[in-house]
Amino acid sequence: MLMLTSQTIDGKRISRYHGIVTGDALIGANIYKDIFSGVRDVVGGRTSAYERELARARELALSSMASAAERLGADAIIGVRLDYHNLGGTMGNTILVSATGTAVSTEDEE
Repeated sequence: MLMLTSQTIDGKRISRYHGIVTGDALIGANIYKDIFSGVRDVVGGRTSAYERELARARELALSSMASAAERLGADAIIGVRLDYHNLGGTMGNTILVSATGTAVSTEDEE
């Protein structure tokens, strides 16, 4: 599945708009990751545990969005946007990663 942030695809003509598709992924941080990430921050290291979790959540959200587009018969998604939300409160340190875009079908330009 081709996924682009732009509204057009070079060399392709959009033949059909299927509509908005989305994908979401939730990740939660636990107390041990919080403690060790805090230690790394103090000594100047990177919080690689969080980086890996965010990358995994981003890939899950994009994959979920691609699956939704495939179910609609699309071969590409344009206008892709990623959003990150800290749900906090009763959800603890939960982060929601949302992917949104427009599912389209394309044809080669002549």
